[in-house]
Amino acid sequence: MATLLLTTIGGAVGGPVGAALGAIAGRAIDGTVFRPATRQGPRLNELAVQTSSYGTQVPRLFGTIRVAGTVIWSTDLIETATTDEGGKGRPDTTRYSYSASFAVLLSARRIAGVRRIWADGKLLRGEAGDLKTPTLFRLHTGDADQPPDPLIASAQGSSRTPAHRGMAYAVFEQFELADYANRIPSLTFEVEADAATVDPAAIAAAISGGLVTAEAALMPAFEGFSAHGGSQRAAIETLGEASGAWFAPQGDRLAMRSGRGDARIVRDAGIGSPAPAPRRLRTIAPADRAPRSVTVGHYDAARDYQAGLQRATRPGAGVREVHLELPAVLGAGAAKGVATAMLARLDAGRQRRRVAPGWEAMGIAPGDRVTIAGEGGEWRVAGWSLENMAVALDLAPIALPRATAAAAPGEVAGARDVVHGPTRVIAAELPATDDALWTSPRLTVLAAGALAGWRGATILTSADGIGWSVAAATRAPAMLGVTTVPPGPASSLIEDRRSTIIVELAHGAMRLGMADAAALAAGANLALVGEELIQFASAVQTGERQWRLSGLWRGRRGTEWAIEAHAAGEGFALLDPAATVTIALPQAAIGGVVHVGAKGIGDPVVVRLPPIMVRGASVRPPSPVHLRQELLSDGCVRIGWRRRSRAGWAWSDGIDAPLGEEIEGYRIAITPAGAGGAMRTSATPGALLTAEEAAGDWAVRVAQFGTHAVSLESAIERATG
Repeated sequence: MATLLLTTIGGAVGGPVGAALGAIAGRAIDGTVFRPATRQGPRLNELAVQTSSYGTQVPRLFGTIRVAGTVIWSTDLIETATTDEGGKGRPDTTRYSYSASFAVLLSARRIAGVRRIWADGKLLRGEAGDLKTPTLFRLHTGDADQPPDPLIASAQGSSRTPAHRGMAYAVFEQFELADYANRIPSLTFEVEADAATVDPAAIAAAISGGLVTAEAALMPAFEGFSAHGGSQRAAIETLGEASGAWFAPQGDRLAMRSGRGDARIVRDAGIGSPAPAPRRLRTIAPADRAPRSVTVGHYDAARDYQAGLQRATRPGAGVREVHLELPAVLGAGAAKGVATAMLARLDAGRQRRRVAPGWEAMGIAPGDRVTIAGEGGEWRVAGWSLENMAVALDLAPIALPRATAAAAPGEVAGARDVVHGPTRVIAAELPATDDALWTSPRLTVLAAGALAGWRGATILTSADGIGWSVAAATRAPAMLGVTTVPPGPASSLIEDRRSTIIVELAHGAMRLGMADAAALAAGANLALVGEELIQFASAVQTGERQWRLSGLWRGRRGTEWAIEAHAAGEGFALLDPAATVTIALPQAAIGGVVHVGAKGIGDPVVVRLPPIMVRGASVRPPSPVHLRQELLSDGCVRIGWRRRSRAGWAWSDGIDAPLGEEIEGYRIAITPAGAGGAMRTSATPGALLTAEEAAGDWAVRVAQFGTHAVSLESAIERATG
């Protein structure tokens, strides 16, 4: 009679699933007909590289796992040109930026959501769902009734756009590519397919459509798993190897079994002729037939899902190594436990038994558990044969599962995950903080975030507050806040040691520093407080976000006019050149208003500032100083003053400041008591009041003409007493 050994044949050419399939098919056909395909199991690196090839396999994802996905649709690069106006004698500069819209297929199974996203290894989307790069993001989770994506449908046409029902994919719209060399970066996604850990048996059942079942949950439970590879059988066999399960026929299905359980008792009557000749067959292969070590490759959530490798070794003879590519998310200890258990099973598998239980064993199938009468331990039936009218069973020992082993995941430099947060912005028309001579009015803009994760924003301007245009991009985050205690009145000629400023910064990670006299003279710690430029020598932190500033130099860069106009709650900004952005305005903007706004990736709408009056403060010379009067013998009064300049604030020669304008000229307003007053001009820093003009009470106001604007006035009145 034919020997029914398809179980053994299937195991040799097709692994444990092939063995079980052979047991099913062996009841009807010969083993030479049933030849499974060569096994192509899943590999770890297949999840790490984003692809866009047609026909690429899409994995079924379980639990929570990091996956690269496949680009299934993309637009061409979208080019945006921005022109920066050049200064006097300099050409305009046109900058080009690029963006793209595209879709990435993630899973051939419905998912619950996406957590973090990485682009070229840098964090693109944080745990809180905040995006680090400007883009619109939509996720289609793979519902059975999900509609086509509206962006793809508008580009391709509704009739040509599939809905990809049952498949999860992500769509990025207007993804800015400046941070990624103007190309679509390699994206990886932390996909949450299931809310809890997943059982290998449940994964096998889902992959096979219910054709593979299990008696109970298998160990270890995976935090995540990607079912991909050359075939469904390859993925299921990988699950069996990792969990120590074997496969047994169960009607027209396969059952996954593991560990000890209900077993039938069989007697070992011996193999061979009747007594006294029968013998019991037990074989133990040499130790070097078992592997010396087993390594398990896996994904480690503690290392941002990077691939890890855990190894188990045994002492003794042998050089063979076994490696299992397990596309599952496991902790280092759990992966080490898988390797240790595999090594123990392979070592125990060197022992084999062949028993002849008699005709009562006709109902025992390959994969069943049995115990041998009079002996301890449980065995699984690895083969069943009928030869010479006798039933024989080939048995393999059932190894007990091992507990999780101790192992360390290793160190990883994970991507910093901080929320971007809303934008805070301060803008004002200020004089240049260096020796630049601007030829058109400019706004100085500083921006930061309410949270430490803020990275940048786009600065917008508008003439009417309705239509916005892109003016610039922010630079480094500025030190911004508000004053809770403003400075008091003071002189701009000496250090203000009486006033202190209490500032509340935007978030606790911001820091202010100290500066000595030499550093202050070089321009350190220059800050905008309200509309006055102030330098401070001392900054002492008094709370998480609160700082006390003292040792003040007031009215810097000709802003002494704003010393008296302070109130609690006004803006504070440290004018760090690395964080300062200037926006050039047309000359005609002087006398009008400009609307300024900012839009960062953490801002649902444009952050708008109150309208800013453009008075020419950025291009006008500072007002004259040191006004003095001299009474002459004929009753006339000579008025004199010192000019100041937009350039030469360092006063390097200690004699006079450079003019900084095309010509020197002054406007002089004389107001005698009870009269309408007079207006005159002068090309030199002085004026003469006639005896008639100086006879009563009088006041003189002087302003310097600039190339682009007139300075604020300085005044002097008749000295009495």
